[in-house]
Amino acid sequence: MPAYKDEKRNTWLSLFYYEDWQGNKKKKQKRGFKTKKEALEWENNFKLSANANMDMALGAFVEIYFRDKEGELKERSIKNKRYMIEAHILPYFENKKMNEITPSDIIQWQNTMREKGYAQTYLRMVQNQITALFTHASSIYNLSNNPCKRVKKMGKPDADKLDFWTKEEYDKFIDTIEAGSRYYVILEILFWTGIREGELLALTKSDVDFQNNRMSITKTYYRTERRDVITVPKTEQSVRVIELPEFLTQEIKEYVDKLYKLPDDERIFPIVAEALQHKLKRQAEKAGVKRIRVHDIRHSSVAYLINQGVQPLSIKERLGHKDIKITLNTYGHLYPNQQRQVADMLNQQKISPNSGNCQDL
Repeated sequence: MPAYKDEKRNTWLSLFYYEDWQGNKKKKQKRGFKTKKEALEWENNFKLSANANMDMALGAFVEIYFRDKEGELKERSIKNKRYMIEAHILPYFENKKMNEITPSDIIQWQNTMREKGYAQTYLRMVQNQITALFTHASSIYNLSNNPCKRVKKMGKPDADKLDFWTKEEYDKFIDTIEAGSRYYVILEILFWTGIREGELLALTKSDVDFQNNRMSITKTYYRTERRDVITVPKTEQSVRVIELPEFLTQEIKEYVDKLYKLPDDERIFPIVAEALQHKLKRQAEKAGVKRIRVHDIRHSSVAYLINQGVQPLSIKERLGHKDIKITLNTYGHLYPNQQRQVADMLNQQKISPNSGNCQDL
């Protein structure tokens, strides 16, 4: 494994040939190493990475993982995953070989993470990142022993409690905002539809069917590195049509009509998420209601629907959840306990066996 001294720069250069994972022979070089040892270590890790050899360090495999997932994951997902991996996984495992990381290593890492006081839901998100790395290594690159499979996941997929406003709290809040103004219409849409913040900020005039009181959710918005990005929604199920109450359709129409010659394909609300969060904070203080996040207005919308007796399947479709389990796991505890109701119904069937049909259950 050659390494050459660059006398002019007083650094070391790594120059070598290697075979990639498809068996193609290629040339590679990299300058700027302080020592010969660093140059040789980089060459060795690069060759292992190029061949996806599980004798490589986890830090090198991370790059293979993102290379493989490039066409599958959205830009924002890659950015978020990279942040969690670089902040919470690489400091512990970057230089440790993939095939030498044990279940015990994972447990010790979990214990260290728990001591940092992160929320249970955040711990689960971080856990999901290391699990994804080893799952990919096992299923695609034949890692023989996946240490995550033998260890219980840390954290929880859902919060122990949800922050949300009751209808009364929302009414107090919205009364502090000028009716018909930009933020008034934004918050009305969020509360009465339960759509996600990114879905709201991506709305265009063509997404609202003013004749039939419907709103089409076909895209989402986010901002990254000073760029506005419009992309497809979170999941396939997120593409949906939401039925609107007539008063909300009218509020949107009156607002849109004030936007002089707004093109059908331009965003109705050309603001960034931070601006909305700051407005929410200021007005909550003014209204004297508890502070919540913008996403918690989605929870508030669901809590109101549940209070009105709307069933989980209807809520799932309105929210664009991928699976009814997500709806039930997130909001199931908000439904009133119906065990007494079931027992009373069964008791009635026993007392008056001819009064009803048990198949109605």
